[in-house]
Amino acid sequence: MATTLKTLRNIVLASALAAAATGCGFHLRGSSGNYTLPFNALYVSLPESSPLAIDLKRNIRANGHTSVAASAREADGVIEVITDPEKTRSKSILSLNSNGRVREYLLTYNIVFRVTDKGGNELLAPTQITLGRPIEFKEDQLLAKEQEEALLYKDMQTDLVQQMMRRMAAIKPGAPAPAPTPSGVLPGVLGTPDATGSGTPAAPVVR
Repeated sequence: MATTLKTLRNIVLASALAAAATGCGFHLRGSSGNYTLPFNALYVSLPESSPLAIDLKRNIRANGHTSVAASAREADGVIEVITDPEKTRSKSILSLNSNGRVREYLLTYNIVFRVTDKGGNELLAPTQITLGRPIEFKEDQLLAKEQEEALLYKDMQTDLVQQMMRRMAAIKPGAPAPAPTPSGVLPGVLGTPDATGSGTPAAPVVR
């Protein structure tokens, strides 16, 4: 009987915590937020097989009242991907060890996109989102690190889609297109401004 009561108490406590988290607007990382898109139908200008396109379309459909159009002429909003992150993602050296060998790499995932109506009028100016993840390098764990790298890129893709959804939810059709938003901050990496003012970005600093 004591064991049954303890189990019941744990279930009730877990349910209460879940309800409290939902009530305060908490969402697990990578879960879909409740974005109200100001479109009846959106067209995504990416190949059908693109992992980003698949993830983005799934989130658009989850919005509830917005469908994914098969062509731009059937949509009242067109997502134009100017820079495809699948083609421009990169991996650069972030730090070296005392022997001059690579200790960490920086994975980056970058997109530039805009949103227009089917007549080509700009609803969201070209917007850049840049994400980054540091990854430790170990020569004796190459396979494990390759798998970790793939997971980190997938995590960035999920984060990227959520940021795109937030920006599109803020669009007000009929109003002038807002100014381009600044590039996203790289998680775990702090970009420092160039003190000389020459416009050359300084090296990222790991937090």
